[in-house]
Amino acid sequence: MEDFVKHHLKRQLRRIVTERPYQIIAGSAAALVLAAGAGTVATAGDDAPVQENTAAVADLGAARLGEQPASRSEARIAVPQASPSASASPSTSPSASPPAKAAADPDTTPKAKPKPPSSKSLDYDYQAQINYFYCGPAAVRNALSAAGIERSQDALAGPLGTTEMGTNSAEDTTRVLNQQVKGNPYRTRMIPGSATPAQMDRLQADVVEAISNGRGVVANVAGTATDTNGGWHSFPGGHYVAVVGYKDDGRTVRIADSADPSLPSYWITTIDLAHWIASRGYSA
Repeated sequence: MEDFVKHHLKRQLRRIVTERPYQIIAGSAAALVLAAGAGTVATAGDDAPVQENTAAVADLGAARLGEQPASRSEARIAVPQASPSASASPSTSPSASPPAKAAADPDTTPKAKPKPPSSKSLDYDYQAQINYFYCGPAAVRNALSAAGIERSQDALAGPLGTTEMGTNSAEDTTRVLNQQVKGNPYRTRMIPGSATPAQMDRLQADVVEAISNGRGVVANVAGTATDTNGGWHSFPGGHYVAVVGYKDDGRTVRIADSADPSLPSYWITTIDLAHWIASRGYSA
């Protein structure tokens, strides 16, 4: 049966080529396409098999029917085209951009202040008061010298309002110190009655802060106090001294006292100094 079909197709192809080369009927074209799919061969003679160019035969049939010849790839198989959305992978899609790198937030955490040293003494230029009522100008002058500011006692007595009755209060020493030091760093602290533990702690903290920043403290004292060596210092009518150093984290302070040039400085506990200031005040 297979030999019969092959022989029949060979005769058909021979007739098309030799008798009607330009008139191919639709049925013959369909038969030729079927033969191409079945893998048949065309012959120039009954005994000389030749491999058929099936694409050329299909193109010839299409030309007879007034159609555009299909390309060789189209004649064999139609390859489905993938849609752009299906073929684009997430990593190559134009809309898929790498995530933006998060900008580092600036560090807004407040920096802790460095801890002050456990002890510090200022380099100051001591001067004893030039008269009995100039303790105020002398104390301010000694405190300013620790900051490298040189003023005479006479130059400071006028702004302080000093008279033979002395200098009125710590408010005056604070005002004049701020006139001489940039930034108005000084504040007045009053101890109106007996010194409380909170006021003692405040005095200690104020002295440490001022001395650590290179500023001497001026204290208005009254009464009697004993230094760490047992020395006795009494000023019933009031007096001004400069604080120019501290040790033991401020529990003990160094006093520059203009009253006695033979004893220009001594140490006293901060608790005793607070009691000595009681009813007066200080500039720190």
